[in-house]
Amino acid sequence: MLQANGLLLLAAAIWGFGFVAQRLGLDSLGPFAFNGVRFLLGALSLLPLVLWQKQRSGLKGAEFSTMWRAGLPVGMLLFIGASLQQVALLYTTAAKAGFITGLYLVLVPLLGLWLRHKTSANTWLGGLVALLGLYFLSIDSAMQINTGDLLLFAGAFFWAAHLLSIDHFATKLTPVLLALLQCLVCGVLSLGLAFVLETVTFAAVAAAVWPLLYAGILATGVAYTLQIIGQRRAHPAHAAIILSLETVFAAVGGVWLLGETLTVRALSGCALMLFGMLLSQLPLRWLLRAWHKP
Repeated sequence: MLQANGLLLLAAAIWGFGFVAQRLGLDSLGPFAFNGVRFLLGALSLLPLVLWQKQRSGLKGAEFSTMWRAGLPVGMLLFIGASLQQVALLYTTAAKAGFITGLYLVLVPLLGLWLRHKTSANTWLGGLVALLGLYFLSIDSAMQINTGDLLLFAGAFFWAAHLLSIDHFATKLTPVLLALLQCLVCGVLSLGLAFVLETVTFAAVAAAVWPLLYAGILATGVAYTLQIIGQRRAHPAHAAIILSLETVFAAVGGVWLLGETLTVRALSGCALMLFGMLLSQLPLRWLLRAWHKP
């Protein structure tokens, strides 16, 4: 159990620092070009894992029709969420991006109401606390919200829808195959749009090679593998809580490596958002037991 939790924590750290790589990549590449190369590299990095899974126990849903019906919608949701996130980083910080994107943890069970999923009271309470944190983090005293923060908030809904779509199609395809397909779809769509809206050159790609390698291989192939191994042995509630720490690592990376600053108001918002995310993930009986424990 301890080893599994350690692997999940490492995955959360890799994903959190991935926001730093995404921000640095914008110094050389446009948001769509960066995402295009990044996700195609991600698909390539997942290929060995897919082949290993095929030899080990076979691949479920490897028929072309099944892959097309699952990979396309999941990949399109990933494309929209990732595009909003990457464009937002032109206007906001990596630290903020990590916390606001993390709202999808609260939004998943709320959006699940349309699919007739049951939602507990702590989910609603956690959502309210997280929204209060978002207010302190993103809305200033003049009641104005940063363009990037607004894009991230919109993107959180697509990240939540993306997670729900993965949950739906995961029973039809081997998860790692679905991950490869979604990266492939997202990469092709992003690169296609980049050639229309941006100037893409080999020199620009070469200048962003290290952020691309981190975001494309380490934050996709390596971190996803760690998540798969870790979640096999970790308690689901523990796994959700540990993975939500991605937001904290994003803030640490932004302040440490990019020199970003957070005001006391913003830090209060971050703390409330993290508390709300954790609150929405914990079973209510755990909270009541902890409250009444002498």
